Amino acid sequence: MEETDKGNSGILKAAWLIALVTILSKLVGFLRDVVTAKYYGASIVSDAYFYAYQIPSFAIILLGGVGGPFHSATVAVFSKLIPDIQEKPSEFVNRLYNTFLVLSVFFFSMLGLICYLFSTQIMGIIISNGTPELVSLAATHLRIMTPVFIVGGIVGIYYGLLITYKKFMLPNFSPMIMSIVIIAAVCSAKNDNYGLVLAWATTVGAICQFLLQFPQIKKIGFRFKPNLNFKNNVELKSICELLVPAVFSSTIGQLHIYVDMFFTSSLREGAWTALGYANRIFQFPVGILVTAFLVPLFPLFTRLVAKKDFEGIRTYFNKGVGLLFFVAMPIIIGIFTLGLDCVRLVFERGAFTYDDSLMVFDALLYLSLSIIPYVFRDSITRVYYAFDDSKTPFLIASSSILLKFIFNYIFITKLGWQIGGITLSTSLVTLYNAVVLGLLISSKVKMDYKNLFINLLKMMFVGLLTFVITYISARFMTNCHIITRLVAISTEMLTVYVGLSCLFKVNYVGEILNRVLGKFKRV
Repeated sequence: MEETDKGNSGILKAAWLIALVTILSKLVGFLRDVVTAKYYGASIVSDAYFYAYQIPSFAIILLGGVGGPFHSATVAVFSKLIPDIQEKPSEFVNRLYNTFLVLSVFFFSMLGLICYLFSTQIMGIIISNGTPELVSLAATHLRIMTPVFIVGGIVGIYYGLLITYKKFMLPNFSPMIMSIVIIAAVCSAKNDNYGLVLAWATTVGAICQFLLQFPQIKKIGFRFKPNLNFKNNVELKSICELLVPAVFSSTIGQLHIYVDMFFTSSLREGAWTALGYANRIFQFPVGILVTAFLVPLFPLFTRLVAKKDFEGIRTYFNKGVGLLFFVAMPIIIGIFTLGLDCVRLVFERGAFTYDDSLMVFDALLYLSLSIIPYVFRDSITRVYYAFDDSKTPFLIASSSILLKFIFNYIFITKLGWQIGGITLSTSLVTLYNAVVLGLLISSKVKMDYKNLFINLLKMMFVGLLTFVITYISARFMTNCHIITRLVAISTEMLTVYVGLSCLFKVNYVGEILNRVLGKFKRV
């Protein structure tokens, strides 16, 4: 019991620290989006950049980012090979690191070369409903950003090693560097009519992420000595057995985005930019929550699986996901009540107009429906990875591609919806993935969902009452200044939500309040 209490305390402490750094990183990312929106608005130039960026971001964020396959595979394998993180890595671990690094650089270099040589054809396929001008401009951006591919795998491995050694801060801090570089470049650029400064700044920012992490990797004790020991390498085989299906699974997830790009290119100019900004707003709170809790939980899941402590897995999973559900509910209420105000406050200046704000809010409104299944899906996926099973998430994600296409076709082509149809289909597909993953995990460990979902139902009831109260209040404050309205309604919403949660005895509220009050008392 004492060990469990220490585990809870350690995870929550790490979650608080990671949340603070992630908040800072997200704020800088938000500032980057504000600057980009001010200078480029929601236009063909911004569409071209964001269409093109979606491909190299596959390497730097989806594959190489925190929670990506390279990070997850590194944690899953190296955490079992490093018994004492206070010691320098052994020669064996160093050789494995170098072999994995060489293999990753080769893989990503090939991806980058293909994208450089066939940039026009690739963008022509993905945005086939776009104008020739849009396709040509997007292809130019893609060629500029192809070096980002090479950096992606290295950064992912570095993330994994740092987290294995419980260096949680740097992996969550380094994405801020790219945002800072983009902000500086855009603000200092003059007459950037084609957005090429954005593409160049993205490439430089990715390289800076690598340069920031390298000294810490060296300090831990890892040394770069190219190693081509691929044959009969059991540990490398273990990495690849986890990594290859996970890469394909992420690729499947990326195909969902490409399906969206295909349908969005038939909508009004700026639609893809608006969708990107809606996703940024969505990821700001949700990304903080998921990153803060799952980064320290994933290595713990891995160790619990190694010990065959299934009760520990159930306990930590329910506790982590339950806390995520509780904090996610006010986010959904806030988006429905104050989403448009938030979009206008953040983006509406310079070239970004009120119509652009409406387009972003339309996408954000339907996307918010995916928050609960999103946090469950990402949490249960880490349990699969802890069991060295990335095939199941891959197969489920693969099966959802057709579903995504069908939903997009119905909402966009048949019903004639605009950007909201894209994000509604995303929410439905996320729900499908979460449900199937949650059911199939029983083949590995019997999860205890009863209390988790009873509490979720309580939260939803409390959330509905909170929404009705705050929505009525917001209607009476339509003539108030936007900041005054946001502060007043947000304060009321949190007060009502927490108060009703205490009244209906929702789990987690007491613990969260005690933790927050404890932080203030120490200050």
